[in-house]
Order: sequence, then C-alpha cells, then structure tokens
Amino acid sequence: QVQLVESGGGLVQAGGSLRLSCTASGRALNNYNIAWFLQAPGKEREFVAAIFWFDSTTHYANSVKGRFTISRGSAKNTVFLQMRSLKPEDTGVYYCNGRNGAMYWGQGTQVTVSS
Repeated sequence: QVQLVESGGGLVQAGGSLRLSCTASGRALNNYNIAWFLQAPGKEREFVAAIFWFDSTTHYANSVKGRFTISRGSAKNTVFLQMRSLKPEDTGVYYCNGRNGAMYWGQGTQVTVSS
C-alpha cells in the first residue's frame, strides 16, 4: 500500500504559476501510473494530467494542454505538476492518484486562482 501526499497549493493571481508535488511515503513510484485530478467547487472530480510509469508518456486534459506539465522528480517517490498561466477556472482541490492494480488517492491540496 502506498500513501500519497500532495503539497504546493496556494493562492495565486491569474497568469501566475504553481508547482504541485505528489510524494509517496515509504516507497518509490516506479511502478505506478500517476495522475492529477481537479475537483472544482460544486463539480465532479475531473482528470487533469497523467504520467505512465513504463515509458513516462504523458496525457493532459484539453483545458490544460500547453499550460501544465506533469513530470517525475529525480527522487523516485515524487511526481510534479507544473502549472503556468493559471486561470480562475483552475481553482479547486487537486488530488494525486496512483494506480498499480489498486488505486490510491492523496488528501488533496487547495489551489485558488484569483482574477
């Protein structure tokens, strides 16, 4: 079992940047597909970005393509989500999701983008 912890959220003005981290406690994420999801206020949780462990291919929601970048850190237990050109509609709680047969969620980190 893996525990995922998100960090890096905060309050930022529109057009600004943030980098979120998803860190696994106790083990590397080498064999996990990792994704980020956003739950905006009053909305369902939705996919943002993913990176696959086998070849590090990445996928993005259309709404974030060209603005967000998902990547693995040099430490094998961390995945980042670099967010640029943030918009108010990017506001919400960002969750890290790990899959390796089973599925795991972190507790989320709040991102607020002011207009």
